[in-house]
Amino acid sequence: MKIALAILLNAAFLAWVLPWVRRQWQQAAPLGRAAFAVGLGGRLALGLWAARHLLYDAHIMSLYSRQLTAQLWADPAAAWQALVGNEMHAGGYHMIFHGLSNTFFFTKILGLLNLASLSTDWPNSVYLSVFSFAGCWQLARAVARTLPQTPAWAPILAFVVWPTAILWTSGVTKESVVVSSGAWLLAMAVQLIYGPAVRSKWQRVGQGAAMLALALLHFNMRYFFAVALIGALVALGVVRLLQPLGWARSRWAQAVLMLAVLSGGAWLAAEVSVAFRLNKFVNQVSRIYTQDLEASAGKPHFEYPDMQPTLESIVRHVPQAIANVITRPWLGESGELRYVAAGLENLVLLLLLAVALLAVWRGKAGRLPFGLVLALLIQCAVVAALIGLSTPNLGSLHRYRSGMLPYLLLLLLQNGYAVAAMRRLGLRNETAWPPRAVAP
Repeated sequence: MKIALAILLNAAFLAWVLPWVRRQWQQAAPLGRAAFAVGLGGRLALGLWAARHLLYDAHIMSLYSRQLTAQLWADPAAAWQALVGNEMHAGGYHMIFHGLSNTFFFTKILGLLNLASLSTDWPNSVYLSVFSFAGCWQLARAVARTLPQTPAWAPILAFVVWPTAILWTSGVTKESVVVSSGAWLLAMAVQLIYGPAVRSKWQRVGQGAAMLALALLHFNMRYFFAVALIGALVALGVVRLLQPLGWARSRWAQAVLMLAVLSGGAWLAAEVSVAFRLNKFVNQVSRIYTQDLEASAGKPHFEYPDMQPTLESIVRHVPQAIANVITRPWLGESGELRYVAAGLENLVLLLLLAVALLAVWRGKAGRLPFGLVLALLIQCAVVAALIGLSTPNLGSLHRYRSGMLPYLLLLLLQNGYAVAAMRRLGLRNETAWPPRAVAP
């Protein structure tokens, strides 16, 4: 029975993925195909390499997921309680959480994937790597098709082929699901907000169901990432709904309206659940920071010596936290290869940031819609602040920021100077996808 189900599930997976890969390959131009191969091939290769011997939390989650899968066969009722609840008791293993836990949620995902992989790590790595790539590729396609005035290579470089985007979103890692679910959700939001209206009733229903599923997946995998992204997209949607009525036409009006929507949403969320109240937020940030700082003894890290568990203190440290996320580790801060590579990436990031600021100053910011730029800036700022405040360990910081960095790169690669540099490298829009035929 187990083998028959695994064959059926893998047949369904191949029936979806092989035609999808063929379509995307045929529709891309030669250099677009090269990016496709690097993005998908790199994720598969790194994921399979890491699956030979899972490390750290990936090993623990894989181990517990096998117990959950065994329980699915032996005691479906108990397994169902584990899947919908916050506790798992199976095979002498126990996982108990109070509230949301992305570790437990990812363990559940692996437990279900084990039905197809027969509890083997390398097929799970393939499934997750393909999902990771698919979401990022869908975003690149959505931006190119819906906003053709913007550089098509910006989302490809940011989400598909950027080295750390491949490194941290390959195989059995939480980031594989975090980044892909967020990118896919953004892709559908861009199509919904800026693209042509979906005419078919069933298409609208399918689109809404898919966006809801992606939002729930993104929320359960890393809820503070999801709150920032979903909140910013909802605010952008409100702006776009009101613009045909003559409202929120100017940039200042759009900014004020989006901030008002976000403020109202934050107040409503705090009224609905204590998890979103300020005192809960402050306590969580302080607790996680303290735990991570203690675990980072003897490892490269930074500290906030005067940070207190108060809202005033947290807010005062936000600018430094954002700066740490973008700049740390500094080049030379550690001689380990991974920190040297991270320091080099940070130098490139700072250069791109400086060029983007210069472009804004000179009126060459790019043609990405202002509302979308503001939404992504809000998302990047909120996520960077939360990561920087709670994660003093530089290794963890570099990993966690992979959920924010592609969105920032997408913005930094929009300006006129970046577009000119891409063109000199031969990366024009038509080198990613052939230009669409124009009706006579």
